[in-house]
Amino acid sequence: MAAANLIANLQLIPATEAITKVVEEIKVTARAARDVLFERESFSEFSSFLDRVVPVLTEISSKNSPSNTLRRVADELGRESKEARKLASDCNQKNRVYLLVNCRRILRRLESSTKKIGRALGLLDLASLEISADVKDEIGALIDAMGRAEFKAAVAEEEVLENIERGVHQRNADRAYANRLMSLIADALGIPPERAALKREFEEFKREVAEAQLKKDQAEAIQMDQIIALLSRSDATLSFKEKESRYHSKRGSLGNQPLEPLQSFYCPITRDVMVDPVVTPMGQTFERSAIEKWLSDGNVNCPLTMAPLEIGLLRPNITLRKSIEEWKERNTVILIASMRSQLGSEDEQVVVQGLGRLLELCKEDLSKREFVVLENYVPVFVGFLKRKGLVRTRTLELLIMLAKDSSENKEMIAKVDNTIVLTVQLLAKSIGEGKLAVALLLELSKNEEVCSHIGRVQGCILLLVTMLNSDNAQAANDARELLENLSFSDQNVVQMAKANYFTPLLQRITSGSEDVKLSMVTALSKMELTDHSKADLFENGVLPPLLHMIENGNTETKIVAGISLQNLSSLPKNGLQMIRDGAVRPLLHLVYHNSITSSSLQEQMAAIIMNLAISATNSEADSTMILLDSDEDIFHLFSLVNLTRSTVQCSILRAFLAMCQLSSAVDMKAKLRQCSAIQVLIPHCGANNPMVRANAIKLMSCLLDDRDDDTSVECVNQTCLENVLTVIKTSNDEEEIAAALGIISLLPTAYAHFTQWLLDAGALPIITSFFTNGNQNMSSENHLTENAVGALCRFTISARPDWQKKVANLGVIPTLVLLLGSGSSLTKKHAAISLAQLSESSTELTRPIERRRGFMCFAPQPETGCPVHNGMCSIESSFCLVEANAVEPLVRLLGDRESGTSEASLLALMTLIDGVKLQSGVKVIAEANGIMPMIRLLSSSSVELQEKCLLVLERVFRLEEMKRNYGAFAQTPLVERTQRGSGNVRALAARLLAHLNVLHEQSSYF
Repeated sequence: MAAANLIANLQLIPATEAITKVVEEIKVTARAARDVLFERESFSEFSSFLDRVVPVLTEISSKNSPSNTLRRVADELGRESKEARKLASDCNQKNRVYLLVNCRRILRRLESSTKKIGRALGLLDLASLEISADVKDEIGALIDAMGRAEFKAAVAEEEVLENIERGVHQRNADRAYANRLMSLIADALGIPPERAALKREFEEFKREVAEAQLKKDQAEAIQMDQIIALLSRSDATLSFKEKESRYHSKRGSLGNQPLEPLQSFYCPITRDVMVDPVVTPMGQTFERSAIEKWLSDGNVNCPLTMAPLEIGLLRPNITLRKSIEEWKERNTVILIASMRSQLGSEDEQVVVQGLGRLLELCKEDLSKREFVVLENYVPVFVGFLKRKGLVRTRTLELLIMLAKDSSENKEMIAKVDNTIVLTVQLLAKSIGEGKLAVALLLELSKNEEVCSHIGRVQGCILLLVTMLNSDNAQAANDARELLENLSFSDQNVVQMAKANYFTPLLQRITSGSEDVKLSMVTALSKMELTDHSKADLFENGVLPPLLHMIENGNTETKIVAGISLQNLSSLPKNGLQMIRDGAVRPLLHLVYHNSITSSSLQEQMAAIIMNLAISATNSEADSTMILLDSDEDIFHLFSLVNLTRSTVQCSILRAFLAMCQLSSAVDMKAKLRQCSAIQVLIPHCGANNPMVRANAIKLMSCLLDDRDDDTSVECVNQTCLENVLTVIKTSNDEEEIAAALGIISLLPTAYAHFTQWLLDAGALPIITSFFTNGNQNMSSENHLTENAVGALCRFTISARPDWQKKVANLGVIPTLVLLLGSGSSLTKKHAAISLAQLSESSTELTRPIERRRGFMCFAPQPETGCPVHNGMCSIESSFCLVEANAVEPLVRLLGDRESGTSEASLLALMTLIDGVKLQSGVKVIAEANGIMPMIRLLSSSSVELQEKCLLVLERVFRLEEMKRNYGAFAQTPLVERTQRGSGNVRALAARLLAHLNVLHEQSSYF
């Protein structure tokens, strides 16, 4: 009726306008055809034809062409377009099985519409149309292509139709045939091979047929009934209870003894029971393969009757075949039922044999496996999982085969008490049993209900993750697939991540919904991760989604993502990747702008920045890596030290402490001093929060080092030093104590009031306690000793003999001498500096030797004075290096690999050869074998050390004895210095060579 209305309407309008309306109709039909999923390829080709028709008709409708022909073309095209659209609509609405059964008819209708549309185009009088030659050529090509169009069913569809026809024609009521047919239908249509899905499709198919029968002819109705009857024999159409009822009804009528085959079951040629019997025109029956071989070998007569026989005359003996199959089935049922007693034997070997026989039967075909299930052997098998050896192994193999057959079997196996638990426990057994156990669990997991139960068994997921590293590739692959099946549950995914299998978690974080992402990241934020796990997460892409959540999520999302990144960034490798991937900028933004809206978020961002800064100090970091690339960032971030809570303060201080250890530390320290960082840190050196205080102390110590001037320390007050001293006395953090001692050692000695404040606060005995009282043998890496000895240097300056006296009275000098030989290079340097400063006062402090009076014969033995100071010296009174036995250790120190240490030692020895002490001092040094080490220092890479060494040697070689003994040894390095040294060094070396009579004093070197 609708098509008739369309044609009637078209006749009332001009021809060109009718063509225009038909164009719109064709467009709608083309879209409908593209949307069809069934026979998609054919409908897509049909749609392509229509897409080519549209521009042709549009061109025609735009011209003033004869109307009679155009109206007829429009009528034909409108009618066929409407029919094709209805066909497309039916294919989108009908049941898939119904469409498959009718696919040939559907494709014939589609092919017919294609050809009719082509013929309608052929009605156009191309000569009379005012259109371009290209359009005319396209019309000709379309007419030809649509006229030749053929639409064929796919190979899989044809196989299904042929099997349906064969089954209906042969009236084959075999259940196995119906099962195979149903399986072919499922494969062709992409239906899940589960009984529930197949039964649902079958029921829809029956309803579709019932509706269609009201409109179709009787012949088609009979055909559909036959197809339904055939498919109804498949197991997919029956519930387990229905199958069980049928089985036990049949089982009860079979008896207990197997029957011998009838004589008619045997093939006359092979003498074996036939599988596919065929009958000749004379009524003789043979096994198909046997008689066909007989004839292919050149025989032309029947082997029994000798009558002429051809292969084409053979026909299936359906009745006999059915009888043979029923006989085999009867005996199989009896055999399987009879094996219950064997499985119940106390003899394990008998049980193994019984299981082996059942295993062989189950491998033969589906029906035998179903008999095993219907005989209720599954609970028996599950009980065998508690056994050992071959009993358990063969049981697992049987259960795997049964589980593969159907979803019902999976449920039945899983419902037996402890099946899943027992199987999970076997994952931890031998490789062989573990492989079978995971294979069974994998099959069972394909049922959603069973799958949910597997994941809840304690230890299951952990064992599966462990199995991923199995030496058996199949077991590892099955474990991975099973974990994938279990990942339907968020709880399971979290458990996998806790077991260090992160793939499902990462998939959800990367591509899940916002709620799922939040849930997974929340779980991740609560996990205790190993360094390996942290690296694994980063390598597999967790950073981009976490950064996206931090930048774009709400506050809750940002917090959980921040906690996760705080944890993950504690691994230096991950921190470096974050820096390279540009994570610093969004983190800084959140630190700057979340102090009020979310203090927790600010704390996390600050902690992450701290981790990144620490990562940048790692040996793997690029030497040019910079965390804060602008002065504004440095000043802004550091300003938060005074504006935020202690946790944020601590993180920021620790971050700057790490940045002051980078290759770019010189610039960083300078910029921090520029923004009055030391002044900002001073109040925090007495903070109540021990972590804030410790990091403030450490950072202040770091900033005092390498400073260019002393103006930055003018803000240090007495309270600050008292706080520093309190840290030294009370802290349990050795690094904090070492940093506090470092502050004292790094404050300029020119600020005498600093030292006096410290003395007034009782600092001296506290400082010296770190390298006396038995602590002088500390490890050379101990910064406490290094900085404590360094701090002592400010109390030993020669300008304050009173301070020096306090040091000597504490018995420190012998300890300093010991440290010259046992401390680190820095400790030795500091010890040498203190000894040098103390030695500068020795000449003034030495006590003159009393002259004897009276008769010489009655005078006491004269006192032996110091060979250098020509008086009475002692360690405590005059700080004499000779009395302290420091000369030889200082001489040995001249050869230290650190030039600063050698220089400090040299300065200490220089105090022995000042002024009138020259001859005696040089003699003492020479006796300690100190001249040659000094000469060797001329080749030092340090220009400052070269200069000082030249000054010392200039004094030494004033003595003729020294010139004779050592002058020759000094010539070569001196000449080297005149040639390669700096300006001042060259002049000093030349002057010394002249003194050694190697150069004239008028040399150009002067």
